[in-house]
Amino acid sequence: MTIFIKVIVLILFAAIFFSLTRGMFGLVRGKNKSTETVKALTWRIVLSVILFLLLLLAFAMGWITPHPIEWR
Repeated sequence: MTIFIKVIVLILFAAIFFSLTRGMFGLVRGKNKSTETVKALTWRIVLSVILFLLLLLAFAMGWITPHPIEWR
């Protein structure tokens, strides 16, 4: 189950990065494409919330665990 969660997290990170890149290009071009920019950034926010909720669920279900902190 752990590798499945890791793959989903990586896919979501890639989708978030892609959406952020589309929003950036929409801002740079600026030829009345504000609706494309807003859509891209809205998708980024939605994907980020989904990722956050997935990580909370995976932690609560015990699918992922944090690494122990080592004090030196």
